[in-house]
Amino acid sequence: MTATEPEDRTAPPGPASPAGPAEPVTGPAAGGDEAAGGGDARILSTWRESPPAAKALLVGIFVNRLGAFLQVFLVLFLTTRGFSAVQAGTALAVFTVGAVLGGIVGGTLTDRIGARLTILISMLGGAALVLSILYLSHYPALVVVVGLAGAVGGAYRPAAGTLLSELTPRHRQVMIFAMYRLFYNLGNTAAPLIGAAFVAVSYDLLFWGEAVASLGYGLIAAIALPRRRAHSKEPAGTGEPSAAEKRSGYLAVLADRRYVLFLLALVVNAAVYVQYLSALPVAMRAAGLATGWFSAMVALNGTIVITCELLVTKVVQRWPMRLVVMTGFALLGAGMAAYALPLGVAAFVVGTLVWSLAEIVAGPTIFAYPAVASPEWLRGRYIGAANTMFGIGSASGAVAGLAVWNAVGSAVWWICGLACLLGLLAAGAGMRTVDTAKEDAAR
Repeated sequence: MTATEPEDRTAPPGPASPAGPAEPVTGPAAGGDEAAGGGDARILSTWRESPPAAKALLVGIFVNRLGAFLQVFLVLFLTTRGFSAVQAGTALAVFTVGAVLGGIVGGTLTDRIGARLTILISMLGGAALVLSILYLSHYPALVVVVGLAGAVGGAYRPAAGTLLSELTPRHRQVMIFAMYRLFYNLGNTAAPLIGAAFVAVSYDLLFWGEAVASLGYGLIAAIALPRRRAHSKEPAGTGEPSAAEKRSGYLAVLADRRYVLFLLALVVNAAVYVQYLSALPVAMRAAGLATGWFSAMVALNGTIVITCELLVTKVVQRWPMRLVVMTGFALLGAGMAAYALPLGVAAFVVGTLVWSLAEIVAGPTIFAYPAVASPEWLRGRYIGAANTMFGIGSASGAVAGLAVWNAVGSAVWWICGLACLLGLLAAGAGMRTVDTAKEDAAR
């Protein structure tokens, strides 16, 4: 239901002036059991009336993803340098783990030092680490730097989601995160093509290109993003501190029981979603289909998401957030289960169409919910937790899907459908109106 990231996937409450701190958001929530979209949350009006800092943030994400070469080409680079396939695969796994941990670190930094500074640290530090990989030949040192590059380079995501939410009125949260996903996906789609052109010249150009893209995002952040104070650990108030005020860090996130159920739903979502990269190519090969058919399914999904998601968001942003996510799980499970039908290539086409519909229906809402449901002083950590759990689900799901396929064959698709039922129930129990979610977090 969401675009894959060892991370990215995140973001959140109310209007703010680019020149100062975001005001605390009050009033009816744009989510949960209430309608999420207002009458003026259309595509063009949302873009046109967004502050310059929000537009700069989206452009910066696009620039950064245009240079996201390392994860795609790391294995090829290392094997070309003489390392074994096992060593290259291990380095890629370490990079993925680093990116997952980066979500946790980024959430903490966002709440402590602010979103703009967190993005600057992530982009400048990530650029330096990526470049250093070129000049390391000692394998243990190289693996450490690769892991650090994943962690530091991925720390910007909670910061970007937090700031984008604070710059956007509540009734436009889902639409602005649909735009976030569009810019992210456009960059991710173009990056492998640009990277392949760079590799044809030199791997040095590839690494320098990623570093320049990171520095470009850092420059945009330095110039265009507001200098905003980090949220305090506790909300301002008088009298005896509440239970929420006494808790801090990720322990406070885990104490929000309903949000933990939403995080469980995210793990299930990611674990099932990633099967289009894990079990699907194996299943299509077993069905006697050429590799071109698998490429066509990936292209079909990408085309649907890029061309249709904003249009679908215009409609579903008016639905309660919980209903949107539960509908997404139903469609995701149905799409995966369709792969098990004895219809030949038609089963794969229909299944891909259905779960791609799940992605464009629920993806933006899943991105928006962590921020709109979080207390202001923990927003970065709520988003960081969501990023981390999606990354964990993607990494574990890729391995588990292939293991289950090897054990039971096409029955893996029925298991995916059942897993989506679990995710649907977890989302239904965990997602409430935003005001209710914040009350839960304060207990």
